[in-house]
Amino acid sequence: MRVFLASIPLEAAKIVIIGGGEPALAKLRLFLNSPAQVLWFAPDGAPEAIETPLGAPTPLLRSPDADDLAGARLVFIALGDLDQVQGLAGLARAAGAQVNVVDQPHLSDFQTPALIDRDEVVVGVATGGSAPILARDVRTAIENVLPAGLANVARLARELRDTVKASVPDFMARRRLWEKAFRGPAADLAAAGRTAEARREMLRLLNVAAPELGVVHIVGAGPGDPELLTLKALRVLQDADVIIHDRLVPEAVLERARRDAKRLYVGKSRGDHSVPQDQIEALMIAEARAGHRVVRLKGGDPFVFGRGGEELEAMRAAGVPVFVVPGVTAALACAASAGVPLTHRDHAQAVTFVTAQAKPGGVDADWTRLAAPNHTLAIYMGADRAEETASRLIAAGRAGSTPVAVVENGSRPDERVLTGRLNGLGALVRGANLAGPVLLFVGETAAFSAAQADMSEAAA
Repeated sequence: MRVFLASIPLEAAKIVIIGGGEPALAKLRLFLNSPAQVLWFAPDGAPEAIETPLGAPTPLLRSPDADDLAGARLVFIALGDLDQVQGLAGLARAAGAQVNVVDQPHLSDFQTPALIDRDEVVVGVATGGSAPILARDVRTAIENVLPAGLANVARLARELRDTVKASVPDFMARRRLWEKAFRGPAADLAAAGRTAEARREMLRLLNVAAPELGVVHIVGAGPGDPELLTLKALRVLQDADVIIHDRLVPEAVLERARRDAKRLYVGKSRGDHSVPQDQIEALMIAEARAGHRVVRLKGGDPFVFGRGGEELEAMRAAGVPVFVVPGVTAALACAASAGVPLTHRDHAQAVTFVTAQAKPGGVDADWTRLAAPNHTLAIYMGADRAEETASRLIAAGRAGSTPVAVVENGSRPDERVLTGRLNGLGALVRGANLAGPVLLFVGETAAFSAAQADMSEAAA
């Protein structure tokens, strides 16, 4: 270990920033939301008001003297005059402060790490001043998997620390309790801002006889491209004990999950429900009641033709803590990948997501409304009924010449995009030998995809 990262309490600490340029402003921003007392000196001139961070103290347009530096904990110097820098650094050290001279590691007592600030939780990445850009990139990678509500979790722990210590005097037992809290529903509730519920769950854990309570996350995996996973979905996948996943979730997404998580495949296709929906819900409940962190992983978004609402109801009815993580739904991803704007000021003032697979015995679609002009239809699960769908739309008034686009495996490496007209949609689908998940787009904006395809062929 070449550098040691110390944790310095900032309550009532005196921090001095010297300099008026961007390097000084970067240091100033670090402390504006902290409880530290911040003094700012700008002997080289203050920045324009538009550049000054909101909440910054008024800069003093002079160099600090020994009295200004008395009692300072940290002093940051960002000036160009080396003699002036060395003089101020000497004054600061004489006052007992630690000194950082920006971009001058050899003149500094410490370097500023790349920081991830979650209020009560702060993560630092340091390279000893040798590679600050590398430290920044590492910070970004770490920040992407830390929940924004992490501070709430730490705050709850601080508030209950004395209560836990008094209730659980044994060190190892207390450690196990905190592990349960930080890896279970209490942490999820706190991170989501549901403080009262998180506190109740923590107090429940203090009852040593209470069984460990699991949790279910209903997670949208997106359309298949693992880079379209949300940061929250990625974090939950990496924490999961059990992953219950659908047919539309590709291996590339599952590879992002925790390696030792148990995986249960419950995929469905039309006419082939390997595990009925009620059994899936019972499985989710059973795994959660066994104390596991369960991820119900669904293609696209769980609340867009994904039966996520049914599963949410089942978990609530069973008293299982449940959270929903949205995903990029297929209509958005396929449209973006195929170059089909879902709305356009000149061509589509509305967009409708509709499924061609209605519930048996359910109410049929309102074809008159769906056939309205200047309107984009994104049709899920529509390949098997493409000809019937086109006929009904035309019968309801949609022109047979309306552009259509058929997107197979949208956003994935094997994506295919076919374009045509509404009156030829059935033949287009029949001749395509479609095997992957398919989305149909009907509307004037589908012509954008055809134009894109023409340009691609011309370029080739």
